[in-house]
Amino acid sequence: MPFPIKNPALARALAARGYNDPTEVQLAVLAPEAEDRDLLVSAQTGSGKTVAFGLALASTILGDAERLPATILPLVLVIAPTRELALQVHAELTWLYEQAGGRVVSCVGGMDARREQRLLAAGCHIVVGTPGRLQDHINRGALKLDECEAVVLDEADEMLDLGFKDELEFILSAAPESRRTLLFSATIAREIANLARKYQQNALRIDTVARNQPHADIEYRAIRVGGHEIEQGLVNLLRFHDSRALVFCSTRDTVRHLHASLLARGFNAVALSGELSQSERNTALNALREGRAQVCIATDVAARGLDLPDLDLVIHADLPTNKASLLHRSGRTGRAGRKGMCLVLVSPSKRRRAELLLGSANIEAIWQDPPTAAQIKARDQERLLEDEILTAAPSEDELALGAKLLERQDAATIAAALIRLYRSHLPEPANVTIQAHAPREPFAARPERGPRPARENAPFERPVRENTPYERRTDNAPMAWFRSPIGRKHNADPKWLIPLICRLGGITKAEIGAIRIFDRETKFEISAPVAEAFAAAITAPGVTDLLVEPSTAPGAGPARDPGPRPEKTKFIRPARPEGGKPTEQERRRKNKVLKKTY
Repeated sequence: MPFPIKNPALARALAARGYNDPTEVQLAVLAPEAEDRDLLVSAQTGSGKTVAFGLALASTILGDAERLPATILPLVLVIAPTRELALQVHAELTWLYEQAGGRVVSCVGGMDARREQRLLAAGCHIVVGTPGRLQDHINRGALKLDECEAVVLDEADEMLDLGFKDELEFILSAAPESRRTLLFSATIAREIANLARKYQQNALRIDTVARNQPHADIEYRAIRVGGHEIEQGLVNLLRFHDSRALVFCSTRDTVRHLHASLLARGFNAVALSGELSQSERNTALNALREGRAQVCIATDVAARGLDLPDLDLVIHADLPTNKASLLHRSGRTGRAGRKGMCLVLVSPSKRRRAELLLGSANIEAIWQDPPTAAQIKARDQERLLEDEILTAAPSEDELALGAKLLERQDAATIAAALIRLYRSHLPEPANVTIQAHAPREPFAARPERGPRPARENAPFERPVRENTPYERRTDNAPMAWFRSPIGRKHNADPKWLIPLICRLGGITKAEIGAIRIFDRETKFEISAPVAEAFAAAITAPGVTDLLVEPSTAPGAGPARDPGPRPEKTKFIRPARPEGGKPTEQERRRKNKVLKKTY
């Protein structure tokens, strides 16, 4: 179905960009009942919302004319939550209104504010910016909204989550009351509805996706991996899928660490976080869009609104904080009708949290283990055999050079050299310990308690304190002993030792055996199947929370020969010389004896 566009300039712009079939949200905003009205729109990520509100504005600022009128003050103001999204909206509206003579100016933090002031003073039709920078330009008098005919709030829920409520109210109050207000959001929460009631008039609500409906074009997979092997699992996933990927982390420190690690392994990776300058963030995104980088490690700053058309893979190295973050992160793939894949790395200690998170988003994920080195090498062989370097028709120069090679070497040697050349630029896969953890069984109903037996009037007897105050396992499963130089004198207690051991070693409570706390050290058992991975985790660089090393069972070491005990020598006080005066200590001792006698 073609776009129902009356304006020829916009129609030509859409055709030049290959927009032939409108999406559901684009058809909804172009319907006759939505013309020149305030709109409250909710649509899933990747559904073409930017082009949708760009087309919806045409009836207000362009009408039947083919070109926009000359103006100094802006006619449209678009507010976006992040710098990246604002710059992306600026680029989309620029090509959409280019043939109509539209001038679009961006105003975002991190860019040259004086340059933005000069562009605003020269006149423009549309201004796109972030709330803080727009408020700053309004306060300085560089941005005047006296002739503003429409205001668009893109990703309004994210702006409220980021704490821009005061800035939004200030900007909306500065615009004329007769303006159109278009509010676009992925979800219509209570705060969004309150904002719409306050600043919109007779708004038309448009819902283009069923509530609690996951993205149909995204396949979700939960990857089981040890807590200390998140990085190794990430490396193997990137090698196995070999596609453009966006990896999300929860902190800037994790972004720096993973970015440096992937670069050292040979990946073409870029980083994206709030600590980078705007020019550095733009460079990273352009490298990913243009194919010069294959992997982008990012915080949630990249989760909103970024359009990466060829992105096939999203990986959650750290679990999202909530359902909205999960959906917006994952929505960077599977856009504009393309299929995408979302991988969630889940350690054993966070499995329950991951299940609750996926369940709240109504997502049925496929649980699987990370690919092994053997599976990755088999996948490399398949890609090599299907590579276009082997299927493309050779040129005459290539055939001539091939004939010279065959004169010097046989075909098998040349093929082996080709394989070595192909593998030389591939990062090595990592060794990952597959830890299969069965899903938790539902909790059984607690049986009703009977009457409590009467307590006998027997004296309370405190149990004798032994060296084994904590025993977890009574079976005969094979175990390995470890020790830490922390004992009773350091307030060692299983209540805080067990979570610390689980976190450092990437294991669960069920894999910890007996814990024996002595005066100056603590010895504990680890299940033998995971003991080797536990030993590798506690000796990894950067693990300084607790010193742990392999040990023997208490009392299992060789008996120590104390040797002959040295004879004690009694101190003999030298005799006072005859006629000498008694010392002060002797006088005190004499007086003490006299007091006891009398």
